[in-house]
Amino acid sequence: MTDKVRAKKSLGQHFLTDLNIARKICDSLEGGGSVLEVGPGMGVLTQFLLQRTDITLHAAEIDTESVAYLKNHYPQLTERLVEGDFLQLDLRAMFPDGVRVIGNFPYNISSQIFFKVLENRDIVPECVGMIQREVAQRIATKPGSREYGILSVLLQAWYDIEYLFTVNETVFSPPPKVKSAVIRLARNSVAKLECDETLFVRVVKAAFNQRRKMLRNALRAAFGDFDGKEHPYFTRRAEQLSVAEFVELTNFVSSLH
Repeated sequence: MTDKVRAKKSLGQHFLTDLNIARKICDSLEGGGSVLEVGPGMGVLTQFLLQRTDITLHAAEIDTESVAYLKNHYPQLTERLVEGDFLQLDLRAMFPDGVRVIGNFPYNISSQIFFKVLENRDIVPECVGMIQREVAQRIATKPGSREYGILSVLLQAWYDIEYLFTVNETVFSPPPKVKSAVIRLARNSVAKLECDETLFVRVVKAAFNQRRKMLRNALRAAFGDFDGKEHPYFTRRAEQLSVAEFVELTNFVSSLH
C-alpha cells in the first residue's frame, strides 16, 4: 500500500501540505451536523474534521488511489466515504436534513461545485471552500467591479459571502501557478426571490454574456426588442446592477412576455 497519492493534473489535484492552514480551513466551518468534504485527497482536512464532535463527516472522492489511501489511513470514515463525482451526487437523497460542504476544491471544477451548491441551496446552509484567488474575489466582489459576474450575482442572491484569507502557492504539492483563497458561503434569509427565479437566472446570464454592451442590447439578444419599451437600467451594464436591481429587471422582462 503506497503511503502517498500521486497528484493528477486531469483531476486538478494540488495537495495542501500546511497543517496550520488545514486546521484554519476546518475551523472556518461554523455549523455542525452532516458535513460533506469534496475531494479529500490524502485527508489533510479530513484529519481535523474527524476531530470535531459537532459534525458527522462524509466525503466524496473521485480518485480511486485517494479512496484507497483514505480507507487505509482513516478507517473510521470508510462507511461514509463515497467513491464518485460530487457533481453527480443526489444531495437531497443523501442528506434530506441538510448538509454543509467543505473542501480544497479541484480548481478545474470549482465554479461547477458552487453551481451545485446553488441548485441545492434549500439543504446547504454553509459552504467553505479553498479555490483560486481570482474565483474567490469574483464571488465575493460587489457591483461595479470588473470581476463581478454571473457567479457573483447568483451566489449573492442566496448566500452571504465572506472572503476569509489568501493562501500562497508554496503550501501545495505540486504548487499551483496561482494563489488560492478560502471563502465561506452562509445561507441568507431569502427563501424566495421576489421574481420568477428561473427567469432571473436567464436574465443574469444574458446580461453578462455580453457584459460590455448596455443592458438594452445584451438582453435584446436573448429576449427580443421589448416592443420598444424602455427601462432605467437599459443604459447601464451588467456589472453595475445589484441583486435587487436584477430582480427588478427580471420583473420588467416578465411583464413583457
